[in-house]
Amino acid sequence: MKILFLTYHGFDPGSGISKKMLAQIKGLKQNGHEVHVASYDRDKRGHLCRFIDDKPIRDYGKGKWAAIVQRIDYRCLYNYCVNEGIELIYARSYMNATPPLVCLFRRLRKAGIKSVMEVPTYPYDQEFKGYDMNQRMRLRIDQLYRKKLSAEMEAIVTFSNEETIFGQRTIRISNGVDLDTIPLHTTHPDTTYEVHLIAVAEVHSWHGFDRLIHGLGEYYKKYNGHPERKVVFHIVGDVWPSEMNGTQQAPGFAPYIRDYGIGEYVKFHGKLFGRELNNVFDQCSFAIGSLGRHRSGITIIKTLKNREYASRGIPFIYSEQDSDFDHQPYVLKAPANESPIDIDRLLVFLDSQKMTPQEIRQTVEHLSWKRQMQIVLDTLTQKT
Repeated sequence: MKILFLTYHGFDPGSGISKKMLAQIKGLKQNGHEVHVASYDRDKRGHLCRFIDDKPIRDYGKGKWAAIVQRIDYRCLYNYCVNEGIELIYARSYMNATPPLVCLFRRLRKAGIKSVMEVPTYPYDQEFKGYDMNQRMRLRIDQLYRKKLSAEMEAIVTFSNEETIFGQRTIRISNGVDLDTIPLHTTHPDTTYEVHLIAVAEVHSWHGFDRLIHGLGEYYKKYNGHPERKVVFHIVGDVWPSEMNGTQQAPGFAPYIRDYGIGEYVKFHGKLFGRELNNVFDQCSFAIGSLGRHRSGITIIKTLKNREYASRGIPFIYSEQDSDFDHQPYVLKAPANESPIDIDRLLVFLDSQKMTPQEIRQTVEHLSWKRQMQIVLDTLTQKT
């Protein structure tokens, strides 16, 4: 099958989202399909362009007008799909439903080209709380047209348990893993006197890392600043000033760090990947998943980060419901509320861990992107 993987932005080598999309594309190819990639980014001259496999098919130019035109003129994508014999479009939602986009997929459907749309997080409306007017207006437009856009699809791909989204049937899969690109966590740091925790994310309020920092503050307060074991929290990824100082959705990191006097125990590394990221992981023996999905109204989700931690072979904590991990012995479940994370409980759990990194990794071998993407294709084939 000839497939076009469609994204509405470019690829960043340090982005977990980009790595995921590249792994999905690889999974489709591993299943024997010819896959091309449509993206939107700047070329070397700074021009905004629509690309197919790194080759521009439309140069929009520079400036605000170029940014506007690319949101309303999708003729280049339609012409490419028709002329090149594309049979299926796998589109990743950017919460960007608009009349021109509805028109594009309607024309594609009439041309006999099938489309599915992945909605990475559902529901997502609450994620826009506290955002500026432009972002809230973008959401409002999406709310007006997303049902019409979904109606032009064969199905919505979701990582939730929802049977329908925006009035369209769903194909329910898990976020997958690409074990070829994730190194096994083979180091065994001595946790007798100190324990290092790691969280890797493009940090938002729903990650709930403030709960961990709050818990860390209570831990040091309980032992008058001198516990038997020092605990250090490493945050890898961009942290916006809003997250440091607080938003409508969550307390800020900075007030907790300042008020508890725990600055030396919270390390901000910024965005890392490759060897630099592995070096931080080598210091750590426990990982932090999402602790605030309830802030976005989400109860059930299969996050990419949980699967990446398991692929590395490191135990971790999260607060949502994830059927792939909820009963795994290397997972500590946190309550889905605003309580600080109990560090003593975390340490007791860590001390009880007996599984090796290789044994943890083996529990996610069935979650390869090759298998997950094949579920999508098989479901489409089964439609009568």
